[in-house]
Amino acid sequence: MRSAMRALLVAALALASALALAPAQALAHGGNPNFRSEINSFQPPLPSGVSIEVLDYDSYMQLKDMQGHEVVIDGYSDEPYARIEKDGTVQINQKSPATYLNDSRFVTDVAVPKSADPTAPPEWKTVDDSGTFIWHDHRMHWMVAGQLPPQVKDKGKKTKVFDYEIPLTVDGQKTTLHGTLWWVGSTSTSKLPFVIAAIVIVLGGGALVLWLRRRRDGGDDDAPPEPKEPAAEAW
Repeated sequence: MRSAMRALLVAALALASALALAPAQALAHGGNPNFRSEINSFQPPLPSGVSIEVLDYDSYMQLKDMQGHEVVIDGYSDEPYARIEKDGTVQINQKSPATYLNDSRFVTDVAVPKSADPTAPPEWKTVDDSGTFIWHDHRMHWMVAGQLPPQVKDKGKKTKVFDYEIPLTVDGQKTTLHGTLWWVGSTSTSKLPFVIAAIVIVLGGGALVLWLRRRRDGGDDDAPPEPKEPAAEAW
């Protein structure tokens, strides 16, 4: 039984390590779990069939146009950046600097070609026909890597970093997405409770299984055998 318990402990520690690494992996490949980007309102409100939501903490916006509207997203210089047409066709403006800046979380990682000119007539390129567009928007997240926002005085306290706006045009009418970026702190995404729970569940559940097996078999696998009574002497 001791060898089986050792195996269970190894499995629990492996599971704990995997859980502990999860936030670092999320930070490396997507949004930052210490932040939350939240949509507060649309002024004026979006029509029925058009919706926008935040994905991956503070990393992406997802626009869905399911009822035949035309939606245009503005870039950082108020130029048309992307649009969904009434038939669900999704297009990106190759002349918009946002087309290139949005390829990376931080603008220092990309180069904008000289051909990108926000004042030039749009050059639309079709990228999808699903009526859904997902994009990374620098207005919705903290842009300084490796540095806390100055508003954050206590890492364990939820703090507003800034409010932001993303302009849209829906069926020819100007609309503004109003959002807020929050610091929620590493404590809110800590995996420690899950690590402890994982160890307790694995060890506790494993111990119960072994105990039941022991009861069924009538003894402990590692216990020394009981001494046998000496055989009666034959006369």
